[in-house]
Amino acid sequence: MPADYPARPARARLGWRFWLVTLAALAAMALTASLGRWQLSRAAQKAALQAAIDERDRQAPLAAAALLQAQPADVASLLHRRVRLRGHWLAQHTVFLDNRQMYGRPGFFVLTPLRLAGAEPAVVLVQRGWVPRNFLERTQLPDVPMPGGEVLLEGRVAADPARLYEFAQTAAAPGASRIRQNLGLAAFAAETGLPLLPLSVVQLDAPADGLARDWPAVDHGVDKHYGYAFQWFGLCALVAILYVWFQLVRRFARPRP
Repeated sequence: MPADYPARPARARLGWRFWLVTLAALAAMALTASLGRWQLSRAAQKAALQAAIDERDRQAPLAAAALLQAQPADVASLLHRRVRLRGHWLAQHTVFLDNRQMYGRPGFFVLTPLRLAGAEPAVVLVQRGWVPRNFLERTQLPDVPMPGGEVLLEGRVAADPARLYEFAQTAAAPGASRIRQNLGLAAFAAETGLPLLPLSVVQLDAPADGLARDWPAVDHGVDKHYGYAFQWFGLCALVAILYVWFQLVRRFARPRP
């Protein structure tokens, strides 16, 4: 018959490895739970910002006078507000931003300065819309209709046009190519000599000039932060489950000799 061995007390089995794993598990759970809460707080901040943007978009359109009084420090308070403008296109300064997509197709964003009526010489850069690219000759400029005379448009106040990554950033010289990767307002004002306002306007009128204006909605990635929070809380729960199973259930459920 097998010899009867005295049962070892539970405390004797809890060696330094057990406590080391316990501390590591607690640290991992605390870290992942903290990161999950931080992502939730970021989501709340982004949701509040998105709500503020939506509220600005619902407000009555601004007049051009509100833009004329804006200083660079005031632009943030005007972003995403709708605005109605009258003026004349400065077609000779039209610029095409390359590698912009709409409807899943590559093309150009068309940007043209607008000299504001009754506020000469003030000029605002208008992001007019999108046109597809010529796939056979990518440097060929599309034929963009340019209404003559005074025009009336409605748009949304924006900062510099959205930027894409480029390896080398050099200031464009006067007369440089009208196809650009990016365009900064200050650099464009220096290049053209135009008295540009420190903001741009995204045109929202119905596309009667052949330009597409299905602009992407402003999205601050609230759902992304919720997804990250779910991942961190899920990892925290996984650490807890693994710890309970391997360090407690299997250890104390193991039959004693």
